Amino acid sequence: MMSLKRVSAPKISPDGQWVIYSQQSVSYDTESNQSDLWLASADGSQSPRKITQTKAGEDNYFWHPSENQLFFTAKREGDESAQLYTLDLSSGGDAQRLSDFSLGIGSPQISADGNKILFSAKVFPGMFTDSLNRKQADEKKKLKYKARVYTTFPIRLWDSWLDEKQSHVFVLDFKTQQVQNVFRGISLVQSKGFQLGSFTWAPDQQSVVFTATIDQNTTAYQNSISKIYQVSIQGGKEKLLVDDTGDYSSIDFSKDGKYAVALGAPLNQTKIYQLNRLYRFSWPDMSNKTELVSSLDRPINQMEVSNQYILASIEDQGVDRLIRISLQDGTYQAVLGGQQGSYSQVSLSNLENVFAYQFNSMASPPEVLVHHSDKEVAISKANMAWLKNYDVKDPEVFWTMSRGKKIRSFLLKPASFDPAKKYPLFVLMHGGPAISFKDAYGYRWNPHVLAGTEYVIVMTDYTGSVGYGEKFAQDIQFDPFKGPGQEILDAANDAIKRFSFIDGSRQAAGGASYGGHLANWMQASTSHFKCLIAHAGLVNSEAQWGTSDYIWGRELMNGGAPWVPTKTWKEQNPMRFAANFKTPILLTVGENDFRVPINNTLENWSILQRQKVPSKLIVFPEENHWVLKAENSRFHYQEIRNWLATYLK
Repeated sequence: MMSLKRVSAPKISPDGQWVIYSQQSVSYDTESNQSDLWLASADGSQSPRKITQTKAGEDNYFWHPSENQLFFTAKREGDESAQLYTLDLSSGGDAQRLSDFSLGIGSPQISADGNKILFSAKVFPGMFTDSLNRKQADEKKKLKYKARVYTTFPIRLWDSWLDEKQSHVFVLDFKTQQVQNVFRGISLVQSKGFQLGSFTWAPDQQSVVFTATIDQNTTAYQNSISKIYQVSIQGGKEKLLVDDTGDYSSIDFSKDGKYAVALGAPLNQTKIYQLNRLYRFSWPDMSNKTELVSSLDRPINQMEVSNQYILASIEDQGVDRLIRISLQDGTYQAVLGGQQGSYSQVSLSNLENVFAYQFNSMASPPEVLVHHSDKEVAISKANMAWLKNYDVKDPEVFWTMSRGKKIRSFLLKPASFDPAKKYPLFVLMHGGPAISFKDAYGYRWNPHVLAGTEYVIVMTDYTGSVGYGEKFAQDIQFDPFKGPGQEILDAANDAIKRFSFIDGSRQAAGGASYGGHLANWMQASTSHFKCLIAHAGLVNSEAQWGTSDYIWGRELMNGGAPWVPTKTWKEQNPMRFAANFKTPILLTVGENDFRVPINNTLENWSILQRQKVPSKLIVFPEENHWVLKAENSRFHYQEIRNWLATYLK
């Protein structure tokens, strides 16, 4: 798994002739990781070639709108933060640095004439220039005390303590080399709850359209709402473009500038999950708001907008498919995708029917392809030869009736599978819950590594998973563990009946994040399994409410605050059933995890030791919600497999 090349999203040139992508080689020695940009002809006539060879990797790469020139950000030798670089493919030579901005260049976007760049950077409140931020940073370094002081919520996110900095949008003019803070005159930044969302060039190329919230500080007791605004690149007051109840996450424009296209949803303070809707507005007056593909009922993961249509990747029952959505009438048609594998990361050229994308499956990591003149051209092929050395199987799909509904699962056979043998079953439970098990490659909890040659894996999309309609995802509300847990058990029992090679007397279950929550619920509610594995899992939902970086959704899930004695708080908190804990369990956690903080795992450990349950605790001091470092990952996988071998032998 670690030896496979990691191929990132493609960017196709506007003329449809070339495609670039990033390719990374991962090493167990982090210092030896190598990431470079690769260039290939879009029709496959010329094989990919590496065009950067520095130690620092490249990110945020994109094409000049009319010239054979590409741009990217990198933190190279001598750079104090990520800077913008350009590489002229016509003249050759080394990449040239275009910026010297101490705050760094984030999410750059080029103007239609190729003369300016929009980008984001974090600034201290009221410090709108690079020099003022340098001065403020220097002043902070002189302080003799170390303390974090807060008056608003939230205070942490994932693995970082939040500070007072805000993300602002800047414009870099290539001709003058001047950098201007576009937000220097807007009133939004005065709000304690200001947070920038997405941003893009308006069709006039003289203004920026962006999404932002001003009530992020209220998310302890409600969902925040993000609206759409416009501001001149010369600065000045912002203009609110859409004044309705929509909560908008992104904004884009058709190539001809006639339409604005936004993803969002009507704000709802009572639902645990809401599907993003696709809206079209007439530009520039933002009139004639129209919902496109209103019947789709599937999440849109990523999209690009042309003149007449939107090419979008959607999640549908365990796979990502590509569809083409008409800008005129909102109808859609299938483009790529079927029962196996996932299609994503689309990149449109200016040519009709020529676009790049990624394809991957559970058995093969992402590769770059180009849809070229109705042919699918494989571009990167970074792992094809390597994968031939391994027995890596595709999953099988089966459906189970549970609690009156159809529940979808994947079954994965081990390598060197022998149908005459009997194999133990490892039930793998996904996180979220608003995600799903997809036929897509993963480096964390990779089912092939977990299966090895010893175990059959079953992966169930329980109620709360996405890709099965908005209602299916919402129905987990007020029933976070009991109902999903029953569906997982029913699917496991169904698999045992269907597949004679599964030994039903030897079963284990495990997962991470929400999958870890479910593992702890299995500990509280059943003795079905020989052993359990919980990574970053809560054992006490009341403590999780108070210490996680995200709390309002947990209140919605349980029907009220923890001090409100709702049925869910009382009946579906694993810790309340600690007297039932008997199953041997492996606990793992990252010390820097603020989504499911370490206190929950430590509380679980105390319960297990108090109840004399066979158990093992592994704490990763350098990791957050995920185990990412190569050596830590290898150790983690080995410990999981050792635990399974101990109890399923």
